[in-house]
Amino acid sequence: MTSPAAIAIGCSAGGVDALMTLLGGLDAGLQQPVLVCCHRSDAMDILGDVLGRNSVLPVIEAVERQPVQPGVVHLAPAGYHLLVESDLNFALSVDPRVNYSRPSIDVLFCSAAEVWRQALIGVILTGANADGAAGLLRIRQLGGVAIVQSPADAEATAMPQAALDLAGADYCLPLSDIAPVLNQLCHEYSHSQDPGRR
Repeated sequence: MTSPAAIAIGCSAGGVDALMTLLGGLDAGLQQPVLVCCHRSDAMDILGDVLGRNSVLPVIEAVERQPVQPGVVHLAPAGYHLLVESDLNFALSVDPRVNYSRPSIDVLFCSAAEVWRQALIGVILTGANADGAAGLLRIRQLGGVAIVQSPADAEATAMPQAALDLAGADYCLPLSDIAPVLNQLCHEYSHSQDPGRR
């Protein structure tokens, strides 16, 4: 794997608490953009504010044609699929729901995988359906790294278990260990001349 260029995170049921823990544990000097798809209703329009109070990185909601910014957490807005285009700008879509979800983790992960390929880290956290499994598989197929929260540690086991069943994982960890591993991977690959560790 080359130096990670981006981190993509997906979650559903129980995901807000999980994201607060994970984002609060990241290195404040992290240079990679973080893309987050959390299943939520339109009523949850304060998600960015909630996460921003716990995150060491700035948290913003992605908007159409906005450039991907390093060291920033970008949230998929409620009611829209979030995609990354080849010019590293965001695109929003109101295409049909995928796995009963819009935004869909699969849609975000698959588009991000095509852009960053082996330089993408995908993370699946707690959730109650199978969204994200196919996207995580695509990340691994293109050489990226897959991290899955241990189902035994998740508030809702279905999503991480589906990801493990379909895609497997390079790391299957309790929530408290995920941010330290992300920090280590980003630091290690940013300062290493040997991209071959996998």
